Amino acid sequence: MTGPARLLSQPQRQPLFGRDATRRIEQAAQALHPPFTLMARAGASVARLACALAPHAKQVWIACGPGNNGGDGLEAAVRLHALGLNVSVTLAADPNGLPADASTAYQRALAAGLVISATPPADPLTPHDLAIDAVLGVGSSRAPEVPLAQLISRLNEAPCPVLAVDLPSGLDADSGQPFGPACVNATHTLSLLTLKPGLFTGAGRDHAGDIWFDPLGVPCGAEAPTAWRPSPPPPQRRSHAQHKGSFGDVLVVGGSPGMTGAALLAARAAHAAGAGRVHLDLLDPSAAAHDPARPELMFRPATRRRDLPLHATVVAGCGGGSAIAAALPRLLSDAERLVLDADALNTIAADTALQTLLKARTTRDHTTVLTPHPLEAARLLAVDTSTVQHDRLAAARRLADQFGAVIVLKGSGTVITAPGAVPHINPTGNAALATAGTGDVLAGWIGGLWAVEGGQPLPPALHGTWQHGEAADRCPTATLRAADLIEALHALMRR
Repeated sequence: MTGPARLLSQPQRQPLFGRDATRRIEQAAQALHPPFTLMARAGASVARLACALAPHAKQVWIACGPGNNGGDGLEAAVRLHALGLNVSVTLAADPNGLPADASTAYQRALAAGLVISATPPADPLTPHDLAIDAVLGVGSSRAPEVPLAQLISRLNEAPCPVLAVDLPSGLDADSGQPFGPACVNATHTLSLLTLKPGLFTGAGRDHAGDIWFDPLGVPCGAEAPTAWRPSPPPPQRRSHAQHKGSFGDVLVVGGSPGMTGAALLAARAAHAAGAGRVHLDLLDPSAAAHDPARPELMFRPATRRRDLPLHATVVAGCGGGSAIAAALPRLLSDAERLVLDADALNTIAADTALQTLLKARTTRDHTTVLTPHPLEAARLLAVDTSTVQHDRLAAARRLADQFGAVIVLKGSGTVITAPGAVPHINPTGNAALATAGTGDVLAGWIGGLWAVEGGQPLPPALHGTWQHGEAADRCPTATLRAADLIEALHALMRR
């Protein structure tokens, strides 16, 4: 057993397990160990991390709920009290109704001389103190009610760091969405036994803060992951004898009147990603046939619009507007590798004939990547956006299976998956990307990587999404303009 480790320092691929899978892993482990073993390990881990996070705290307040998560908090209280810290414990539960292991922790806390109250401590916390959220754990499946909701509210009012045990109380371990208005906003979360998908997507990243992990010395066994946290992409390697023809062609189709900038951003991104040649087919007939900032981009005249560059990766829809509709039947039928974004997705969502063409691509061994944001995903699935956001993993899987494509469902904790595959949740990125054009950059960047890497579309989708977010994570400003994002991505490739 190694104790808690900060997840940002763990670059390797990590399996994520949802509520039901975690329960099965826990039950299997409990069958192999004496009673209270896992809770003792969990309490010790929480106490170790608490001491590391707030070594000078004059007071540690631990809010405990009625289940085993509360038992973890009680055991942590015993350990911290033994170290000489001033520990206050609030138990929002009937001690006589606690589960067996939590009841053992409660008796140990009483024997240690801890005072356990039904209300928060009277002494106010200071910014140098620590609050520990052990109210609700992975087993919760509905909105917290009084008095648990009140305890969560008090945790959110604490002036000091808040450490959540396993996951923030009130957060769905599977979806990353709060069950209701009462949900802890943690500064740190120590995920125990398994990493949960909800910590990495939806609202989970905002509620969890910095994520730490302790598997408690328990292997996952044969349990299949619910999702994966991917590892960073490998660096691009180029041999001296390679030339521009070695790195593939990209064709960007988009840029209807008033939206040519979106297509230009996608083309510049594909070029920066390493594509050997980038062709640009603008749908605005009056647009200039050159890019002064990137004269190496090759603009195709309308007379050549029906001829696709041989084996090119096609990126379609960026700034496409209504004009993209006329181009889609040809692209869906003929493009061997196709990235569909923005207006291409909206047009397909409204046209069953185009949906049929999209689904038929798999019968010709043509491969596709769709890069929807939640509203575009909702249109493709004929549902509302809240349904998509309520279970982002399920929405991405359904899109992949329905259209036979790799899906990049954008948003906080972008979900990337292929038909029949276990989804990946991208761990990089932040709200610096919340500016116009960054989605066009992502589509172009994935297209450029795909042209370079060749093969199946899932690896470039994973690699491109990671790098797109990593460039934002390295951004020193609150917002990252799309054109600047391309340069940041290009600089990232040179590291």
